[in-house]
Amino acid sequence: MEVLTRFLDTDLLGTAAWIWLSFGGTVTLLLAFDLGLLHRSQRDIGVRESLFLSAGYVGVAIGFGAWIWAWLGPHSASAYLAGWLIEKSLSMDNVFVIALAFSFFGVPRQYQHRALFWGVVGVIVLRGILIAVGASLISRFDWLLTVFGAVLLFTGIRMWMAADQAPDIAGSRFLAWLRSRLRLTDRLHGSAFLVRLPHPSTGRPVVWATPLLLALILIEFFDLLFAFDSLPAVFAVSSDPFVVYTSNIFAVLGVRALYFALAAMIHRFTYLKYALALVLGFIGSKILLAGFVGEIPAAVSLTVTFGLLLGGVLVSLRKTQGKVVVPGAI
Repeated sequence: MEVLTRFLDTDLLGTAAWIWLSFGGTVTLLLAFDLGLLHRSQRDIGVRESLFLSAGYVGVAIGFGAWIWAWLGPHSASAYLAGWLIEKSLSMDNVFVIALAFSFFGVPRQYQHRALFWGVVGVIVLRGILIAVGASLISRFDWLLTVFGAVLLFTGIRMWMAADQAPDIAGSRFLAWLRSRLRLTDRLHGSAFLVRLPHPSTGRPVVWATPLLLALILIEFFDLLFAFDSLPAVFAVSSDPFVVYTSNIFAVLGVRALYFALAAMIHRFTYLKYALALVLGFIGSKILLAGFVGEIPAAVSLTVTFGLLLGGVLVSLRKTQGKVVVPGAI
């Protein structure tokens, strides 16, 4: 018993092991509930169900923020909520790419949830590695935050200039590389990522990758690229690995749950990318000017970020009012 107590109190990246385990248990229960109870069968997920599921994830994320407030204090809780909002807003840009990938590979809506679910599992692992490495580097090299600030400012300007341009899935070099390395089927095989089919030359059964697996890999690849933009933004709010990681994972879980609603309403948020560009520019400027104006509190970052996003949503809804979309289109 004493050994267990000592282990639970062990410091892991600045936070007690039992707090990390509490977070891991919460995420595991959420994923088990999502896949095991809500989506055991492959079916089309409607906008209403997507909104309700997303609201549940938002409630859990905010509740976890209250739990952080109780155990780690208001400073950590404010940083967590600011990081969660920043990551959630920047992850929404990823929804556009996910929708394009599913559309490009012709993945029906009833199979999309399986790819999104395993995509989240990949995010949990990859973000954990990136955040651990990032926190370690920042603790050793303080000047990296200044580099992050410059990168965020540049990324914000680039996003603003390319806000009306869609990613070129067909021309992706990574996709071309995957096609040259994988044995691919020319059509989907239900919700399977891999299937055994006869080889065209020998006739012997071999493993083939399906377009659904290709879509999953591409989604994970683009999420990794987005992480290099979003993680520096969250590190600008807090250098605590626990705050950065938990805010990231809860934000990604919520956005993936909201995907089916957002994908059906993408046409209504055409100006949101401009707001995201301003958020990145604000955070980058905040880092670069910290030596002149001092550190800006997490609560201020949270307020400014929320205000910019709200403005982007309101402008988008006003500008796209009455725009018609083909039913069922992604």
